[in-house]
Amino acid sequence: MRAVVQRVRRACVRVAGQEISRIEEGLLVLLGVSTEDTGSDAASIAVKMAAKITRLRVFPDDAGVMNRSVVEHGGAVLAVSQFTLYGDVRKGNRPSYVKAAPGEAARPVYEAFCDAMRAEGLTVRQGSFGADMDVELVNWGPVTIVLESGA
Repeated sequence: MRAVVQRVRRACVRVAGQEISRIEEGLLVLLGVSTEDTGSDAASIAVKMAAKITRLRVFPDDAGVMNRSVVEHGGAVLAVSQFTLYGDVRKGNRPSYVKAAPGEAARPVYEAFCDAMRAEGLTVRQGSFGADMDVELVNWGPVTIVLESGA
């Protein structure tokens, strides 16, 4: 599992011009599920990734130091599935997505991740799995962290 986590002032997702999800201050999480994440331990991988992201200390404390988690800050999460995070361009210029889990296998892992974030006490909004989405955000900082499961 691969996640690109951005601290945002606000973020939203639109599908066919219609806004379907929005958060104010919090985290935008672009989440890719690999073929290695869909086995019997998929739920465990999703829970571990959610716990790591929930505890990332990327929000300012009273001294302005990045020392608070999204929970401590009182922010929300917008989780968007993004298989292209597993695009491989080591050979040629057209990305290969052979390491990205197919939709029917990735969806339950993505949903388990979102459920695990909610279990951590967060408000979680979601993109539309498998849809052509417009994701709009105002990155605060900017702060962008890339996480890999197992790392």
